Amino acid sequence: MSSKRKGTRFERELAHMFFDHNWGCVRVAGSGSTPMPAPDILASNGKRVLAVECKGIKKTTKYLSNEDVEQLKKFSKKFGAEAWLGIRFDAIGWYFLELKDLKKSKKGYVIPLNLAKKDGLSFKELIGVYRQKRLR
Repeated sequence: MSSKRKGTRFERELAHMFFDHNWGCVRVAGSGSTPMPAPDILASNGKRVLAVECKGIKKTTKYLSNEDVEQLKKFSKKFGAEAWLGIRFDAIGWYFLELKDLKKSKKGYVIPLNLAKKDGLSFKELIGVYRQKRLR
């Protein structure tokens, strides 16, 4: 399966997760391929608005460019949305990170699985169903 098709599948999976929990949600077609910044998913429950950039990977580490992160920041600020990175590790599941929790690398950002597990939220934590106490 091509990476574009796989990314679309993950975006749709996440959109269905929001709908299943009574959030309004749209998948932004063409995000990442237009000159204007746009997230992959916009979701709201009437109280919060989330702009989510989705990434899916087979391995245990994901790299992001500075541009990916800056575009999400820029869009979220203009739209009045919370900026989140949703990363789906194959056979493990989704983790959601605030941009401030991303680890800077030489060429952008690196998100290893251990960082996602330590600082990331599960989907139900993200949408406020519950909040897990984290040991720091």
